[in-house]
Amino acid sequence: MRKGVKAAVVGGVVVVLLGGAGYGAYNVVSALNGSVVAGGAAPARTGPPSADEVKETTRKFFAAWEKGDAQTAASYTNYPAEAEALLSAYGSEARISQVRITPGAASGTSVPFSVRATVSYDGTSKPLSYRSQLSVVRGVSTHRPLVDWQPSVVYPGLEKGDTLVTGPSAAPPVEAVDRDGAVLTKEKYPSLGPILDELRAKYADKAGGSPSVELSVRHAGSGAADTPLVTLAKGKPGKLRTTISARAQAAAEAAVQRFAESSVVAVQASTGEVLAVANHRQDAFNAAFLGRLAPGSTMKIISAATLIDNGITTANGPAPCPETAVWQSQTFHNLTDMTPDEHATLSDSFARSCNTAFVKYADEVKVDSLTREAEDRFGLGRDNWKTGIPSFDGSVPASGGPDTAANLIGQGQVQMSPLNMASVTATAITGRFRQPVLVPQSLDGRELARAQGLPAGTVSQLRQMMHRTATSGTAAAAMSGLSGSIGAKTGSAEVDGQAVSNSWFTGYRNDVAAAAMVQSGGHGGDAAGPVVAAVLRAAG
Repeated sequence: MRKGVKAAVVGGVVVVLLGGAGYGAYNVVSALNGSVVAGGAAPARTGPPSADEVKETTRKFFAAWEKGDAQTAASYTNYPAEAEALLSAYGSEARISQVRITPGAASGTSVPFSVRATVSYDGTSKPLSYRSQLSVVRGVSTHRPLVDWQPSVVYPGLEKGDTLVTGPSAAPPVEAVDRDGAVLTKEKYPSLGPILDELRAKYADKAGGSPSVELSVRHAGSGAADTPLVTLAKGKPGKLRTTISARAQAAAEAAVQRFAESSVVAVQASTGEVLAVANHRQDAFNAAFLGRLAPGSTMKIISAATLIDNGITTANGPAPCPETAVWQSQTFHNLTDMTPDEHATLSDSFARSCNTAFVKYADEVKVDSLTREAEDRFGLGRDNWKTGIPSFDGSVPASGGPDTAANLIGQGQVQMSPLNMASVTATAITGRFRQPVLVPQSLDGRELARAQGLPAGTVSQLRQMMHRTATSGTAAAAMSGLSGSIGAKTGSAEVDGQAVSNSWFTGYRNDVAAAAMVQSGGHGGDAAGPVVAAVLRAAG
């Protein structure tokens, strides 16, 4: 420092005292941004961070992270409190050390990087390596270049509320097997990964075994089961028998790979046992069990049962199919290529998937008729299914106004998952509601949901209509080539904000019922149909 200049720290800020004629005046050097303000504030920088700012910010952030200095590393982010908590847990709770971070070539403000480190616990260590990325943004108030904080910066896939922990696993490892004893692994059946984690968390203590020592993701925010990342010491696995059929599961895994955002479930109709469950998604969400979307015209199975059970019409009774139908000022249409038929029967309109035929009966059903049918006969909407893992039980609210009609064609406020619709088909063809299960009831003695089921006459008519749909109606192309006793129903559900409707399909072959949903898949027979047919071909 040149002669006549002195420095002091005032309130955590470096104050430079100027000697000579300027004695008593001072400049402030901010500990936050390193800028020098002489006789007034320097203009704040705006716009995206420059390449030099991106490089310098990431260098400082990585250096502090490598040293285990969570507080300093967090100070280079735009959410320092959240960043410090996760970065502190990285060293303490996750026991990750010897961190070495190698940045890749930046693309604008985005910087990829690789991490090599060591995970240690009780004298045992394992290497850890992975890739991630971050972005640098300009602070809203400070105008500093800052790491745009996301939990995934620390480890890919981490979400808000997640943290990393190392220690004895919350549950002993489990060797899940199918109904015939074949081992089920997430490597062979990727869709089962999150499901096997859920089963392990819930049933490990009943399957026997001893805990492993693992580095895991703890999902405190969502409450989902821990996700193991690195096993430092293997525990003794217990054996857990599921209702899955390895053959059907393999077919389901292959089938959903054909379409993005697709899910499928197959059940044994006579028992409710889940034979296959598969999802093809970017996330780990089990949409097959937990999805909540309008099921489109697959809902007409329940709607047809409602009309029959309430004495409104029958399979061979009238169900005219006009070009349009109006209900409480809302106009409903059919598919653009459907020819009106004023003399159609319910079976005709069901096989063609005529919307207006069902809408025309909206004034003959009570506001809660569809709700009562869904709950009392199909076991839906009571929030009491106990499948073995979290599941959605369907929702058919007693909504008035235009939704009374819209619900009849699977729009309005009706919500279903593929699991729900597979169960609906199983009930329709057997007459008995059997709550779907993924692990045997005998494992934990849980009480399963009950419903009264359907009269034999209704079952006979539903089977006849679904068989006709599968052989000469809207589902014929997808079900072509399937032998045995078959039936199906297609569905297309329009969703606000989507240019293309969701594709739904449910069907049966012999004692197997299956349902699939493909988001933005279009007509039911085009996307979801081939998925269901592939599973029925393997399992039915």
